[in-house]
Amino acid sequence: MTSTVPNAVQHTDAQPPITMFGPDFPYAYDDFLAHPAGIGQIPATEHGAEVAVIGGGLSGIVAAYELMKMGLRPVVYEADRIGGRLRTVGFEGCDPALTAEMGAMRFPPSSTALQHYIDLVGLETKPFPNPLSPATPSTVVDLKGESHYARTIDDLPPVYREVMDAWNSCLEEGADFSDMNRAMRERDVPRIREIWAKLVEKLDDQTFYGFLCASDSFSSFRHREIFGQVGFGTGGWDTDFPNSILEILRVVYTEADDHHRGIVGGSQQLPLRLWEREPQKLVHWPLGTSLSSLHDGQPRGAVTRLDRTAGNRVTVTDATGDIRTYRAAVFTGQSWLLLSKVACDDALFPIDHWTAMERTHYMESSKLFVPVDRPFWLDKDATTGRDTMSMTLTDRMTRGTYLLDDGPGRPAVICLSYTWCDDSLKWLPLSPKERMDVMLKSLGEIYPGVDIRKHVIGNPVTVSWENEPYFMGAFKANLPGHYRYQRRLFTHFMQDRLPADKRGLFLAGDDISWTAGWAEGAVQTALNAVWGVMAQFGGATDPTNPGPGDVFDEIAPVELPEG
Repeated sequence: MTSTVPNAVQHTDAQPPITMFGPDFPYAYDDFLAHPAGIGQIPATEHGAEVAVIGGGLSGIVAAYELMKMGLRPVVYEADRIGGRLRTVGFEGCDPALTAEMGAMRFPPSSTALQHYIDLVGLETKPFPNPLSPATPSTVVDLKGESHYARTIDDLPPVYREVMDAWNSCLEEGADFSDMNRAMRERDVPRIREIWAKLVEKLDDQTFYGFLCASDSFSSFRHREIFGQVGFGTGGWDTDFPNSILEILRVVYTEADDHHRGIVGGSQQLPLRLWEREPQKLVHWPLGTSLSSLHDGQPRGAVTRLDRTAGNRVTVTDATGDIRTYRAAVFTGQSWLLLSKVACDDALFPIDHWTAMERTHYMESSKLFVPVDRPFWLDKDATTGRDTMSMTLTDRMTRGTYLLDDGPGRPAVICLSYTWCDDSLKWLPLSPKERMDVMLKSLGEIYPGVDIRKHVIGNPVTVSWENEPYFMGAFKANLPGHYRYQRRLFTHFMQDRLPADKRGLFLAGDDISWTAGWAEGAVQTALNAVWGVMAQFGGATDPTNPGPGDVFDEIAPVELPEG
């Protein structure tokens, strides 16, 4: 029997690029988006029908944009600002071009569906200065009061190479890394599914730390400690140690932890440009139509209540008291909002989906940025010839410090601290100024001859995502035993499996995706929801370009027994 899974992109390179499309659901979203037939259509009798899209983050804006192109009328609700965790802010009193990324700031090339939209709206990307990356002039690793200056890993003491080798061996021995990486590059869906099915069954109850401890390669506590504090790619991994190892494997298989790029001018431009974009190919609406024009420039406000009403409709009440009823709605906010900020009718979802939402685990995260007069860190120390300051990984309070510039002599930005989980919670009670003072003290112990404060030209900006009322955390991260919960949420768009009175409300967004913490997951789940809404209205994809729901039975995520 011939497969209906879209054909793999034909790559000419000896090593084709990988895409963040699996391993749980190895569907080629990039091929789907690039296909000249488009991603689907609805009957003409349904043109102009309203669909509620709750949440104006990337997932909500992508869903609304594609629904508009099909001829539906998305009605976007947003409690805060368009962008969600793509949040780019400026510094009061400074050049508007000087910005800080409070949420997503680095994107792997394997985010191929995300890249489709980055290209669509004409944004540029540039290499992000991760530790020891080619885009980073130098890195300082400071552990237990001892600092090491490096341009590559070969400049660090041998123990760091040992840790890297241990991690590579651990992945090979415990997770068939080379085999899976090859299968994903070749988009060999049967092989991906074969490898992953065994690993899900074997490792669903295992923590990341337990996985390391089970490997002979990581028999040394010292190696595990260094790996947790420093790691590779984005930095230390220890805040992820309690999470499911399956979450980590999804990241490393898809190379989501490497080769990162930042969006020039800020990531929030992506949803904002999609909001204003006037598609050249759209159905029903006249040329010149945009999401902005359909909303008179502004989305509707916060949703305060959701009800299941007669005819299996979804009724939405917003903060102004306005009540509207829809045949279909897409909810893209973090699922905990449905348990707290939004009054919900229990009939909206099956009980096992409510359980999955309640069990969703979120990672905390905080950042603090300061504007500085210039990239002074590139000044050379007269004695050592080294950079005055470097991208810094440490076990001190700051954990990760990133240096971001736009050329010599121009104002620049320092991310003084980027932390997760317990390290983030340590900052929560402190004001921005108090945070900055503690951070400068920590960095002063690493760079005793450098007066960072004298270069600061504006007040700091900070965020603790766990304290943001419409987020309550940075991103989803499954704990051991959560695979079944995640499967329920991700597959919710396949509503022919649900009772008729549980259909019409579709979930999307980061915490519904398998790729936690990456914008790619927001895009993929938005496209799943669009397919679901299209089916709800009697639409279909072109036979030459089957959508995620059309091929679902062939590539559905592994189903573990519930008994």
